[in-house]
Amino acid sequence: MSVFPSTEWLQSYVQRINGSEEFEEAASTFDAEIAFVFEAEPESGVPADVWCHTEFGGGKCKWAEYDTGEEKAKNSTFVIRAPYSSWKGVIQGEIDPIEGMLDGDLMVTGHLPTLLRYVRATDELVSLAAHVASTFVDDPR
Repeated sequence: MSVFPSTEWLQSYVQRINGSEEFEEAASTFDAEIAFVFEAEPESGVPADVWCHTEFGGGKCKWAEYDTGEEKAKNSTFVIRAPYSSWKGVIQGEIDPIEGMLDGDLMVTGHLPTLLRYVRATDELVSLAAHVASTFVDDPR
């Protein structure tokens, strides 16, 4: 099991993405860099913001880097940010990502209509995240 957030978790997630025929089909024409920002919650074990920088194209995740820092990732096509606890809720299936984006639980910078055009791919990304065998930094050990 991988601890979220961590390099190992991100690697497991990318393996799930790149092994998914459903995602490949849904995102076949989606080309973008996406930064995922897990905002600090020191009381939960996330002392500082964590920036993950990814690139998607041809229905695959071309690469993903963990904890790249804001400078490297802030100019991505899309930046999706939320507190750690909100990301945990998304991964556990408690927060719907599209509703979260529309409600402001997940803050999105970039062209939202483009992201919404790929709602099936977005749903598949979240489904795949929920299938990564995960523990969380704030889970009791």
